[in-house]
Amino acid sequence: MAKEIFNNTKMQHWDILLSNQVNKKAFIDNILNGEAKGELAVFNNQKGILFSDIAIEKFIEKEYQYDSVEASPESHRQLRTFSSGERKKEFLKYCINQKPDFIIFDNPFDHLDQASRVILADSLKDLTNDIAIIQLLNRTVDVLEFVPNKVQIKDNTFELYPISKTENHFKTLNTSAIPKAIEPHSFHESVLIKLENVSVSYDERKILDNISWTIKQGEFWQLIGPNGSGKSTILSLITGDNPKGFGQDLFLFGRKKGTGESVWDIKKQIGIFAASMTDLFQKGHTLEEMILSGFFDSIGLYIEPTTHQKQIVTQWLEVIEMTHLRKKRFIDLSVGQQRVALIVRAVLKHPPLLILDEPVEGLDDENVNLVIQLINTIKQQTNVTILYVSHRIESGLAPTSVFELLPASTGSIGNIKYHSELN
Repeated sequence: MAKEIFNNTKMQHWDILLSNQVNKKAFIDNILNGEAKGELAVFNNQKGILFSDIAIEKFIEKEYQYDSVEASPESHRQLRTFSSGERKKEFLKYCINQKPDFIIFDNPFDHLDQASRVILADSLKDLTNDIAIIQLLNRTVDVLEFVPNKVQIKDNTFELYPISKTENHFKTLNTSAIPKAIEPHSFHESVLIKLENVSVSYDERKILDNISWTIKQGEFWQLIGPNGSGKSTILSLITGDNPKGFGQDLFLFGRKKGTGESVWDIKKQIGIFAASMTDLFQKGHTLEEMILSGFFDSIGLYIEPTTHQKQIVTQWLEVIEMTHLRKKRFIDLSVGQQRVALIVRAVLKHPPLLILDEPVEGLDDENVNLVIQLINTIKQQTNVTILYVSHRIESGLAPTSVFELLPASTGSIGNIKYHSELN
């Protein structure tokens, strides 16, 4: 009888929805260190392992440092040589081979394309026959229907609540108009970016195969494609960072790549958001200083801003409803507030092109709503062209055009899945 009870507790499976306000690392440590409270205390005397992007990165560093192959010995390949989706698959095999009683999955579906999500969900379902799983997630859309215990944690008391059904009401952030740029941009042509039969190969492996794509002023594109299809490669061509663009029919802001333009000439036409930028602002900058630094393209504020620049930032803070936080340190803001502030910083000078690279990944539903409201507001009130990169199609977001990368043995081809010509 005791054995039967133990088996029942051992095989408990949980979906735990976390707000971005929760100290996730402390919560994970509590469970792995056998200090969980309440219903999760059943895991306290059991062996657990963490499956997360950070755990995978640490593992890659360890293999690299010791020149070892641990995660995938049968392939004789280090984990870093696999694509994102394959890394997760190989690391999951490694975790299972450690024979844990339970595995904590921290947002396992992040950065995965739809096909990889389905495969991973099936793997997790099969796994529940042998190992207990605890999935930590930020989005209700990632809740797994086959997991019986579904709860949410709202704060650092780590108290468990039933998951409440909340409807997202996407709206324009504020009636305040987006402030105009201090200086109008010098680039006035309708075509910003043009790729004509552009191909890219690395070590004889073709990544992109004859890609043709034109991005015009005022358009709102979403770039989609499975993991490893070349989305990052396309972005690096557009930002002028990829030397593979030389000698090809790649036109960036009216000039063919390699005709004497500097990378700076290209960069000043583009505002960029990537989640990794958050790590650059880890000092004591206030929210206001961090946004103001966007006028000078600096990390931190080293030049005294003008009165006009300060007024522009004051207006932006009203638009994003964060005036009361202006003197708060950027690192003390919620993750969603940080993302919104970084997007504002990127769009401050109304660049011709705004690139948003997975801006809602890792956010909870409330903060996703906040970021989507801001993107919609920028679309409605400015002529800035938006290039939004994400695997997910968000219900509150309506790109006018979708460019899809389709992998093939000869490299990914491009497909305009949807395109609405501007009037």
